[in-house]
Amino acid sequence: MGTARSRRRGLFAASVLAATTLAVTGCAGGGASPEDTGEASSENKPVTLTVATSQNEQTPNYYCGVELLKERLEDADVGLTVDLYPASQLGPDADRFPQVQAGDIDIDLQGASALSATYEPIGVVDAAYAFDDVDHAFKWIDDSSEDLFTGFHEATGVNVVDGWFFGNRTFTTKDVEVRSPDDLAGVPMRFPNSPIFLANAEAMGVTNPVSVAVEEVYTALQQGIAVGQENPIVATHSSSYDEVLNTAILNDHNVGIHWIIVSDKTYDKLSEEQTELLEKTIHEIRPENRDCVDEETEKILDEYRANDAFTVIEQDDIDMDAFRSQAEEYFEGFFTGENLEAYQAIRETAG
Repeated sequence: MGTARSRRRGLFAASVLAATTLAVTGCAGGGASPEDTGEASSENKPVTLTVATSQNEQTPNYYCGVELLKERLEDADVGLTVDLYPASQLGPDADRFPQVQAGDIDIDLQGASALSATYEPIGVVDAAYAFDDVDHAFKWIDDSSEDLFTGFHEATGVNVVDGWFFGNRTFTTKDVEVRSPDDLAGVPMRFPNSPIFLANAEAMGVTNPVSVAVEEVYTALQQGIAVGQENPIVATHSSSYDEVLNTAILNDHNVGIHWIIVSDKTYDKLSEEQTELLEKTIHEIRPENRDCVDEETEKILDEYRANDAFTVIEQDDIDMDAFRSQAEEYFEGFFTGENLEAYQAIRETAG
């Protein structure tokens, strides 16, 4: 249709936002081609956007993410109203994705492992140590992600607009101190039940992964079905897993990213001004959200460090080289074909 997104499928982030702005400016100056003109692109009709996420209201990606998005889109006075549905109110990730494709959910925050159920290659971004750190992840988003996310769009009709930092995934356990992959052998560690996360378990030396639904993790930890789990510190704390667990291992095996996805069906409802505002606002929130996640993570860790009943194993006490090299060797053999190419393309951008 006439939106900036449908004319630039698969392109996003800072460089694309600049191109989008130029295109819109060109239209305003009277130089638009016939397909870029018309009532739909020049009028801001009232649109209510439904925003869904699995995160609860206590996580930074809610109060420093989607709440900011709602506030700024509505304050811009271009006809947008935003309704927020946190804590999987509209269903788990897998159930929400078809609603995104249909345009019934307009904006969703999802992890790559969930999206890989529909388009397998996107799952490689959730491979353990695929990214060196969050700076590497954001540089890849801005400079090198076009091919992967264009393929995702072509397969699904859904656009990845940008990614917000969720936090580095780390291990937290009950009385199990982990300093190298060898320390994970035999430990019943909970991992999400997805192919890429279960591959992460094997890549890092976990020989006894426990797959239970997220709704059952707290009980599984309480009952000793699992003696540890992996999540960003902010998610571990907001889910109260640290009421049961007492050891945090800062091995940072995964740069957690929530991908902000919007379907073509939603873009078809928006004017060009609304489209530009939506993408610009999502991108501008990204660094603010990251700072918020970092600050909250350090606040929680400082509380752990000050608690005599809690142990924090810092990176200086962890054999990070062993984790990284073991994971990379594993995934070079695990991935094949298009998935391997995507994984290797990410690793080639590492500093």
